[in-house]
Amino acid sequence: MSNNDLETRHLETLDRDLERLSNLERATAYVARPMVGPGISLIFIVLASLLAMIFFGESTNTFIVIIAAGFGAYMALNIGANDVANNMGPAVGANALTMGGAIAIAAIFESAGALLAGGDVVSTIAKGIIAPESMQTASVFIWAMLAALLSAALWVNLATWVGAPVSTTHSVVGGVMGAGIAAAGFAAVNWATMGKIAASWVISPVLGGAIAAAFLWFIKARIIYQDDKIAAARKWVPVLVGIMGGAFATYLALKGLKKVIKIDLLTALMIGATVGAVVWAVMIPVIKKQSIGLENRNKSLKVLFGIPLVVSAALLSFAHGANDVANAVGPLAAIVQASQSGDFTAAVSIPLWVMVIGALGISFGLFLFGPKLIRMVGSQITKLNPMRAYCVALSAAITVIVASWLGLPVSSTHIAVGGVFGVGFFREWDAERRMKKARIAMPSANARPQEERRRRKLVRRSHFMTIIAAWVITVPAAATLSALIFFVITLIAS
Repeated sequence: MSNNDLETRHLETLDRDLERLSNLERATAYVARPMVGPGISLIFIVLASLLAMIFFGESTNTFIVIIAAGFGAYMALNIGANDVANNMGPAVGANALTMGGAIAIAAIFESAGALLAGGDVVSTIAKGIIAPESMQTASVFIWAMLAALLSAALWVNLATWVGAPVSTTHSVVGGVMGAGIAAAGFAAVNWATMGKIAASWVISPVLGGAIAAAFLWFIKARIIYQDDKIAAARKWVPVLVGIMGGAFATYLALKGLKKVIKIDLLTALMIGATVGAVVWAVMIPVIKKQSIGLENRNKSLKVLFGIPLVVSAALLSFAHGANDVANAVGPLAAIVQASQSGDFTAAVSIPLWVMVIGALGISFGLFLFGPKLIRMVGSQITKLNPMRAYCVALSAAITVIVASWLGLPVSSTHIAVGGVFGVGFFREWDAERRMKKARIAMPSANARPQEERRRRKLVRRSHFMTIIAAWVITVPAAATLSALIFFVITLIAS
């Protein structure tokens, strides 16, 4: 065999080896890709625990606080993965925001809301789900909070994996209730409060859906079904954006600025009315300029709702960060206070380093795992465009205001998803109504294409049933899991 043949064979062997290595690298990258998110999450949880060790200092309970910080970081990650989708899903589904843009805006405004206006007291304890004084000792209280935190995080993680947007507030409430029952019996639970929370399972989505459907009906009647859509839009879009501005100003005054200043409902409504009037006046020339040259068709109207929708998503994220960060770090702050002072009956303030864990955890969770639920809320329940998504965002703000006025506990998750359902079911009803009119006007028309169009607009029943089932079992599932974890912790501690 000649040297040339040997060299050729050697090169062929080398090529085959390199190809095997390339295939191995591709396979390794494919297998490793799903592990990137959990890997980064684990690093964040470890860093949160180290942060707790640095700021809490050395004491007899340092180890417990380190573990609690890890659980709090885990819960914050899950809130980012699940709850934030409700704010960003409609804007992404309507193509007003890209997925990357939504994640960036949400991360910034969720963190700002959490750090600037969030967590004045621990809501899950201050609301009286259980009576802290019913706990025998500070150690029992700490174990109960650990169990509540871990059970809520595990339940939200499972819901995210299944693809169901659930209420993280209800998850924490269920966790606190289950641990409280395990620690001190059924008498420790404030059942009147739990009854109100159970009522919110129905009130939140129904109210959110009804308000979203009402605004969609208004937009269709006053703008979309008009002969001159652009002229109608010039008249009504500034009014709608003004209502949105006023609603969000009231919403943020009521729910998002508790730490900065406490405002009663009447003052918040006056602030909202003033802001709404200013926004309406400013938007008149803006909409007039945007509408120049637009064609008289529905697609052109989407341009006019794009910016308001993005702004509404950012404001919802700010308010969500201000309110729901306590779900992640409230029990952690309670553990820190009980570990430092031994006092577990007083209202609990959240330290800054604990708030940082919550804010960063929500942002990381959104970035790593949020797209799945954002797609679910934004496009897989029903098809959204900027007008429909605007109705969902506006209903979220107005529903919270109405609920505050009536003194009803509501869930931001249930309101937002209920708004999506409301828009979808209204579209079903409206399409059916219009088709009946068309069949009466033209009895000989072929109904099959109309039926196909109607069927494509239906709310996806499989997602509807999955989400409703997850909502109903959230509190009992988190409570059961929390009670089991509490018993395990007490066995280990003893």
